[in-house]
Amino acid sequence: MTVTKDTIIGDVLDFNADAAPFFLDMGMHCLGCPASRGESIGEACQVHGVDADELVKKLNDFLSK
Repeated sequence: MTVTKDTIIGDVLDFNADAAPFFLDMGMHCLGCPASRGESIGEACQVHGVDADELVKKLNDFLSK
């Protein structure tokens, strides 16, 4: 899986639930909420004041292993 800013958070978590700490670290503590699972990474980063490019890179590095 390759992640972009447009990737839906729920899709990432369905692919690999071990990616959850990356979202928790940015302050997204509501991962079980249907609304948060339906957000794109870019949308969530904007709301939480996180650099989306940095998170996308971290996720892709993690998921490629």
